[in-house]
Amino acid sequence: MPAPASGALARYDGAVPATVVLVRHGVTPLTEAGALSGGDVVGPPLTTLGRRQAAQAADAVFRVGKDRWTDLPRADAVVSSPMTRAQETGAAIGRRIGAHVRTDDRLAEVRFGAWEGLTPVEVAERWPGDLSRWVREGTFAPPGGESYATLGERVRPALDDVAAARPTGTSVVVAHAAVIRALVGGTLGAPPTSWGRLRIPPCSLSILRLWPDGEREVSVVGFPTDA
Repeated sequence: MPAPASGALARYDGAVPATVVLVRHGVTPLTEAGALSGGDVVGPPLTTLGRRQAAQAADAVFRVGKDRWTDLPRADAVVSSPMTRAQETGAAIGRRIGAHVRTDDRLAEVRFGAWEGLTPVEVAERWPGDLSRWVREGTFAPPGGESYATLGERVRPALDDVAAARPTGTSVVVAHAAVIRALVGGTLGAPPTSWGRLRIPPCSLSILRLWPDGEREVSVVGFPTDA
């Protein structure tokens, strides 16, 4: 029976988990402007910097199981949010590891509703205190949008399906900051009130391991790939 990797969840029964590498997309014009960019609008696309970040993320994913996190299987599948920025990032990763990219609508970014495209300052001017409530309360939603709790209910089954499709392999999920916070926070068993405390930079990697019996591990959170 193989010994667990150093620092990993101690499983002495030989059970092998599914590994899921979560990748946030590269920057877009709205990212660079500090505006809220959610799942209500398919665009915008990546900027020149965002495309460069996507290439760096693709190289980082290629190294998983090769010369970085060598106890993990190599990635051989990519699932992307339907948003343009995620699909462009996913395409870069798919080319690098030789995998077809499929999309899953459940992985779209949280819906900001009336806040879509606004900066935090603009939201604060029109809805004083509500942006902080959205981050901290977990169940508060923007007008016409989604709360963190609702987002978690949407994305959790998508993660389970990705893991079930490759129960002993490594899959890549290309998504968004709030989506990745929900997936990591949910894996930890943390309440939605705390998910906003997770820092998920553009094109960073977060790694989850999921066993068939429901045991789960968060191996990496927000690992930068632009260094």
